Amino acid sequence: MLEDSLTLYKLMVLHMLSRVTFPLTTAQISSFMLDQEYTDYLTLQQIFSELDDAGMIRRSTVHNRTLLHLTEEGRSTLQYFGSRISDATKADIDLFLRENEVTLRNEVSVQADYYKATSGEYEARLLAKERGINLIELTLSVPTKEIAAAVCDHWQSRNQEIYKYIVQQLF
Repeated sequence: MLEDSLTLYKLMVLHMLSRVTFPLTTAQISSFMLDQEYTDYLTLQQIFSELDDAGMIRRSTVHNRTLLHLTEEGRSTLQYFGSRISDATKADIDLFLRENEVTLRNEVSVQADYYKATSGEYEARLLAKERGINLIELTLSVPTKEIAAAVCDHWQSRNQEIYKYIVQQLF
């Protein structure tokens, strides 16, 4: 019975990834699976690892976030075995993705990180993407770690208006 549950959870992760046009983070998928009480955290980590080992997903790390990408192997597996996911579960997944699409997309499309540069200053690296294309990438040098952290925090909430302002000034 446990193996059947693990297979179902794997198919659910593959289904989630197949329903979006951008990668999802492990935290985003975990949020859904744990909030809906489908499984527990440790089992979910095992599922991510087994899907990666089997080549059904590809992991990438960007600024301390693990992004999950559906591979062709995963898409093919879902085509063959996706019918094992109940219609009610698919509806739960689709509702979650529909209600949270903007937030989910922004979480992986807007990135901000900072680090200490060799000059002793801190650099805040800011990035906004759309459909895998970098719209804007900025690196700002600031004197302290606190300022760098604040710049990154503000980028998360104000990136669209900053991008719009820069474009208006340059065109």
